[in-house]
Amino acid sequence: QVQLVESGGGSVQSGGSLKLSCAHSGPPHTAYAMAWFRQAPGKEREGVAGMTGGGLTAYADSVKERFTVSRDRANNMMYLQMDGLRPEDTAMYYCAADQDWHSLRGEYRYWGQGTQVTVSS
Repeated sequence: QVQLVESGGGSVQSGGSLKLSCAHSGPPHTAYAMAWFRQAPGKEREGVAGMTGGGLTAYADSVKERFTVSRDRANNMMYLQMDGLRPEDTAMYYCAADQDWHSLRGEYRYWGQGTQVTVSS
């Protein structure tokens, strides 16, 4: 059984930083590709950043130069370092995983429950 558990969300002021973590448990091949998504109230879910086991990355234009995705495969973890946070980054952030790379499309098979990020101006 695959499980994804996010942590690290919270409330920060504009310009601040947060680091999200996603812990994966289950067969290793089910997390060859992992990604972060977010969904704000009243808006569609959008892909934020993703990374394959081989190091290929993808970022949404809105977060380039501010967010950095990384993985610790030995410990089955994925991270999202978020710097220069803006009020428009406020959303529930979700971790997703799959054995196939879907870039920032929402086609991942496995999903976590989410962690809330709130950025105040």
